Amino acid sequence: MLIDQNMMILIGIAIIALLLVAVLFIVNNRGRLDHEARQLAADKANEQIAFILQANAGLEGRIKAMTEANSSHQEEIKRTMHDRLDKVSARLGESLEKSSETTGKSLGELKERLAVIDQAQKNITDLSGEMIGLKDILSNKQARGAFGEIQLNDLVSSILPPSAYEFQATLENSKRADCLIKLPNPPGSIVVDAKFPLESYHKLHNAENDVEFKKAQSNFKSDILKHVKDISEKYIINGVTAESALMFLPSEAVYAELHSNFSDVVEKSYRARVWIVSPTTLMATLNTICAVLKDARMREQAGIIQNHVVALFDDVERLDKRVTDLRVHFDRADKDIDLITKSSHKIISKVEKIEKIQMEGEESIEDAVETTKPTTTLKLLVD
Repeated sequence: MLIDQNMMILIGIAIIALLLVAVLFIVNNRGRLDHEARQLAADKANEQIAFILQANAGLEGRIKAMTEANSSHQEEIKRTMHDRLDKVSARLGESLEKSSETTGKSLGELKERLAVIDQAQKNITDLSGEMIGLKDILSNKQARGAFGEIQLNDLVSSILPPSAYEFQATLENSKRADCLIKLPNPPGSIVVDAKFPLESYHKLHNAENDVEFKKAQSNFKSDILKHVKDISEKYIINGVTAESALMFLPSEAVYAELHSNFSDVVEKSYRARVWIVSPTTLMATLNTICAVLKDARMREQAGIIQNHVVALFDDVERLDKRVTDLRVHFDRADKDIDLITKSSHKIISKVEKIEKIQMEGEESIEDAVETTKPTTTLKLLVD
């Protein structure tokens, strides 16, 4: 940009020189001017031309200096740009390397998460198969009964001790109970039945219109009440079992449906002394029964516990006597320690007096001997 400005200046100077030459040419051609005027004009023109040439030479020197300065400035700019490009390239390389590492790490984590998702998808697929199998089990009456018995077995065996229950127990009326919980009288043993009618429940939820829905409701209610009646007649025996029995529903959905939409059925089951329980409520009932069994065992062992309590009371009295004797010994030891302390203080005091006597001169010793009474010396020896 500086070179362009210099060229413009040179062009301007050249134009001025041409104008001066034109003026001289006009002056030389004018016949009216005399020779002296032409000479004076020529001298002035020569002076102007010399000044222009001198200015042109100075301008060429400045242009040359400016060109050299511009060249060195351009070299410096090139070096600066080169250094900056090197730094930018280095930073870009580091950024690309970090980005590559971060991308690799992210891809690794993504791969691990995809593996976890694949495993979860596999677990979901397996669970879907198990749910289909569970649906097949619940759709078959015999398989449904076996499923209920297995769930009942798991709940009872995980809470109660083995001596407190019996599966497939035969009662005195030759009826076989799914589970008999053995309790002391009262209340007596309680029968738990694990069979439940589910066909009408499925029809109730698969009804497509009001007519089918009302019919399914009626069938579901009648099936439950019939099952309640069978349990009451088969598994409640006066003097043998408790005055009530349990109907186990291994489905929380059926239990919720009964209590939310068929409260009259639940009330009738209560009047028939048949308690309808789900896995959750059966667990709470079994925990209560476990507490009752512990209380019964505590009553059975009350005599033994009472004997141990009496023996424990004797041990406590013996311990109290020994503590009292030990306290007497400690009191005596405290008194002996006090006497020993007093004697040690007296001995230390007498030793200090003896050391004081030894530090004095012979005259003071004789004076001390003369002034010392025999009774005092005798008392010191006795002490």
